[in-house]
Amino acid sequence: MPLSVQIPFTRFLDDQGRALDSLPAWASDAELLRNFYRHMVLVRAFDQKCIALQRTGQIGTYASTLGQEAVGTALGQAMSREDVLVPYYRDTAIQLLRGVAMHEILLYWGGDERGSAWTDPACAEDFPICVPIATQACHACGVAAAFRTRQQHRVAVTTCGDGATSKGDFLESLNLAGVWQLPVVFVVNNNQWAISVPRSLQSAAPTLAHKALAAGIPGEQVDGNDVLAVYDRVQAAIERARAGKGASLVECVTYRLGDHTTADDASRYRSDEALKEAWQHEPIGRFQRFLHARGEWDESREQALQAQVGELIAAAVETYKAVPPAAPTAAFDHLYARLPAFYQAQREQLAARIEALGGES
Repeated sequence: MPLSVQIPFTRFLDDQGRALDSLPAWASDAELLRNFYRHMVLVRAFDQKCIALQRTGQIGTYASTLGQEAVGTALGQAMSREDVLVPYYRDTAIQLLRGVAMHEILLYWGGDERGSAWTDPACAEDFPICVPIATQACHACGVAAAFRTRQQHRVAVTTCGDGATSKGDFLESLNLAGVWQLPVVFVVNNNQWAISVPRSLQSAAPTLAHKALAAGIPGEQVDGNDVLAVYDRVQAAIERARAGKGASLVECVTYRLGDHTTADDASRYRSDEALKEAWQHEPIGRFQRFLHARGEWDESREQALQAQVGELIAAAVETYKAVPPAAPTAAFDHLYARLPAFYQAQREQLAARIEALGGES
């Protein structure tokens, strides 16, 4: 039996960057709009560099954000500094705006835990990347419950992909957030693929946002390739939570233009025709055309941006390469909050043995 409940859908720009209706008042801020564009361009260029580094053995498996730059850019711009981000593994765009450095992201994907020990205090309370699917939703509810207990006007924002919405962790988190009226926002990056499983085989729900209704919280859809729409609706959800009105779910409908990760080959399960069609809707070209039409962007700005982006990424790569390897015993640093004396002695003995072996080589 088809569901009769309609989920709101927001889209401000068509694929050519033309406004479909009047824009929100905040869209008159030309510098904010240019910053949206600048950041999406930076994220895509950094993404391409990360893939190149992985292909040459300089970092490990990497999860691309290609085609999904608008979601992270809008979310990072909408969050306040006092809020807490509980991310998943495709959140490079948000993390950069929150204060995580590019070389720290490279450290993380290079298998170095120091990539989660961020130096910018602005993101000190944000959580590290979560790889186990949907478990971060539970963590976000815990953060939001702490905010409510402390009577702090702060919001926990958590992200996930479409596949995660089929997990028990996600559904249980929605339920808890609804019952406790928690100040948490769930942002679903629906890029149409859970690795090789298409959206059509994941859920019979008309939209993923419908899943919020059973938990008693509002759910809505936005065009995830329209950075203006994502920013507008996520900002509204965050402020709703901050005002004590509880949780929300925002489903951002976009498309994963690349592979799931660099360990994947999407050509084995996705047609060239589908990919070609998806490229017609990607967010950066759409927004560039919008800015050009408004006179907010031109070729000279574009050339300057490309040069700046290249310099920033090159400097980040050099910084990453210059970081000395961690000691082998660093793998034990965070296994226990407080090491009992017995384990501490064993750790010291192991460190001495490793050091001795190193001296013999």
